[in-house]
Amino acid sequence: MTTTAPSPASSVDASVLVDRLRRTFASGRTRPLEWRREQLTRLRALVNECEPELTAALAADLGKPAIEAFVTELAFVKLEVDTALANLEHWTAPRPVPVPWKQKPGRARIVAEPLGVVLVIAPWNYPVQLTLAPMVAALAAGNCVVAKPSEVSAHTSATLGRLIPQYLDHDAVAVVEGGVPETQALLDERWDHILYTGNGTVGRIVMAAAAKHLTPVTLELGGKSPVIIDRDADVDVAARRVAWGKYLNAGQTCIAPDYALVHADVEERFITAVVRSIREFFGDDPHRSPDYARIVNGRHLRRLEHLLPEPGRSADGTVVVGGERDEHDWYFAPTVLRDVSTDAPVMQEEIFGPILPVIAVPDLQHAVDFVNARDKPLALYVFSADESAVEQVVEHTSSGGVCVNHVVLHFMNENIPFGGVGPSGTGAYHGRTGFETFSHLKGVVSRTVKPDPKVAYPPYSAFKRAVLRRYL
Repeated sequence: MTTTAPSPASSVDASVLVDRLRRTFASGRTRPLEWRREQLTRLRALVNECEPELTAALAADLGKPAIEAFVTELAFVKLEVDTALANLEHWTAPRPVPVPWKQKPGRARIVAEPLGVVLVIAPWNYPVQLTLAPMVAALAAGNCVVAKPSEVSAHTSATLGRLIPQYLDHDAVAVVEGGVPETQALLDERWDHILYTGNGTVGRIVMAAAAKHLTPVTLELGGKSPVIIDRDADVDVAARRVAWGKYLNAGQTCIAPDYALVHADVEERFITAVVRSIREFFGDDPHRSPDYARIVNGRHLRRLEHLLPEPGRSADGTVVVGGERDEHDWYFAPTVLRDVSTDAPVMQEEIFGPILPVIAVPDLQHAVDFVNARDKPLALYVFSADESAVEQVVEHTSSGGVCVNHVVLHFMNENIPFGGVGPSGTGAYHGRTGFETFSHLKGVVSRTVKPDPKVAYPPYSAFKRAVLRRYL
């Protein structure tokens, strides 16, 4: 893919920008529900009315098929908007909570208040969704927002940089384009929350910058998300679903099945079924398929090349299918590896591309032990017809989320939090969880003026001390 990327917008003075948004927030402009509803409605209009432009930008950056762009990017943002609009009044209503009898007569409630001015730093793999969906949560919570799209997906960054100011409140929402210097300038500022989606290396930089101002962060970082195929799984269905999730967006998905741990008794059947699914999805030559995306740039294509087995190194695995690539349009074929050693390069880092290593295991416990010996993943997938086996995996592993007998779908459920654990991330968002991520849940206790027993106040006589010790 050799299209010329647009130049990013000129650099802005981050301190001037943040100061302007702080003045807007201090004025109270973003707090009324009417303002929040208006911004969310306009954001939905942006996605609806500008679908052709957004789809074209995604195609230019990632070769993303139009239907894939709609399902995984645009429709998801609209779902988040609709969920927020339908629930905004309920989410923002003060929530009564019980008062201990020792504090009666009185009342207590939890009030959700906006944090202030927040920063959303988005990645390049789903550049529309992962820029706009966090903004939905931040706007629903009543915040001012600065969005920083990735410079790697330059066409989408330029499109969002042009469209967002046309639709949203310019005094409360801003887009900053550019690369590392612009991101660093933003991180030097004081924010009330930062949400970053990307890799752990940059996640550490974000967290270190936030620590200088004691700014809370949400980090969505990814990792090697395993899929476990038990002996009694429906192998054909499992293979089809794993192939769909793995080769979606050419594997450039933070919750893609990174590698498969397959019971040795069904390994051959599983590999055969995955290869068959690839052909069903993309034909005999995926390079010509209109439904298969491209790698984002040449650097990432070459990174993936280095994960393939080298001649003479059998421990790196054997290519069952795929491995072809074309640097002219950044094509990397859907690829399956077998006989992969745990020391192989492909098992040392998140693949983030269309390579599926298959590792045979003798039983389910070995698969659980394999997962637990490594960093906690962002997602974990298990295929099994045995509910006790599923519960064994769910209870005895730790991951950001789990999907049983399918992949990726848990991300699309706005009613459950999405986030990582340990090295795969911290914090969560989506739906109400996103609203609360960008809110401060403030506890409020109200007491009546009377009664006002003097036993609570000094001087503390022996009688008062006895009463306080007895009832508090």
